[in-house]
Amino acid sequence: MAKKRRRRRVREMPQEASYVCDACGEEIVIPIDSTQGAEQSFVEDCPVCCRPNIVHLDIEPDGSARAWAEPE
Repeated sequence: MAKKRRRRRVREMPQEASYVCDACGEEIVIPIDSTQGAEQSFVEDCPVCCRPNIVHLDIEPDGSARAWAEPE
C-alpha cells in the first residue's frame, strides 16, 4: 500500500496592508513589497489630504503584515 504524501500548506503573504492617516483619519491601502525587507519605513503623501506620513511596515515570519503611520 502506497503512502499518501501530505502537501505542506504554505500561507500566502498578503499583497496589501493599510494604515490610518494621522492628519485626516482616512484608512489608506498600500501594496506590500517583501523584497525591501521585513522592516520598512518610507514617506508617503496621503492621497486624500496630501499630508506626508512616515509609514512603517513590519512583515512577520508567518507572512502577516502590520502597517502604521506617523506624521512626518
